[in-house]
Amino acid sequence: MTVGILGEKAGMITWFDAEGRQVAATVLYAEPSVITQIKSVETDGYNAIQVGYGKVKEKNVTKPLKGHFHKAGLAVKRTLREFRVENPQEFKVGHELSVALFHEGELVHVSGISKGKGFAGVMKRHDFLGGPDSHGMSKWHRRPGTIGSVRATGRTFKGRRVAGRMGHERVTVKNLKVLKIYPEKNVIVVQGAVPGPRGGLVEIRKAAHS
Repeated sequence: MTVGILGEKAGMITWFDAEGRQVAATVLYAEPSVITQIKSVETDGYNAIQVGYGKVKEKNVTKPLKGHFHKAGLAVKRTLREFRVENPQEFKVGHELSVALFHEGELVHVSGISKGKGFAGVMKRHDFLGGPDSHGMSKWHRRPGTIGSVRATGRTFKGRRVAGRMGHERVTVKNLKVLKIYPEKNVIVVQGAVPGPRGGLVEIRKAAHS
């Protein structure tokens, strides 16, 4: 239950810390996110703030969303997200949340949609070992092996790790250190990698213990 902002993954760079050590870092571009709605236990059953991010033409927004933004007296936004908070009364509709919300040295959680890899087999998707390369094995090198018991159940149980679509799912990387903040450029640099391609939407939240 920590507040956060929305942003975009700009790309990865090489960063040198104060001791001269080389580390991998990710640059995140985050224009100010606007609070569009306050939710509370009394009205919605839980405490949260809804924020909007990104520019979009009004003609490309559905009528229900237009009404939602106009009711709040705000310009339409491309994306809406919610962040659970403990005290929603501390926030106000129309207020902006920027990279100044964070400070250098603290830890953040970054969530995004990972890159889609398409259809993949079990060795690539689930790190299966595969079959042996010899001893009479023919065309079985990358197969998963048995996936169910015909005698006992006559079916394959749900949740079995098999081939299928890989990637394009929500991934959260926790406890990334904030290396640098450029408030005038709406840029925040964090140590390590974050999910998604360049230009992908990300959620940046304060770590609960930082």
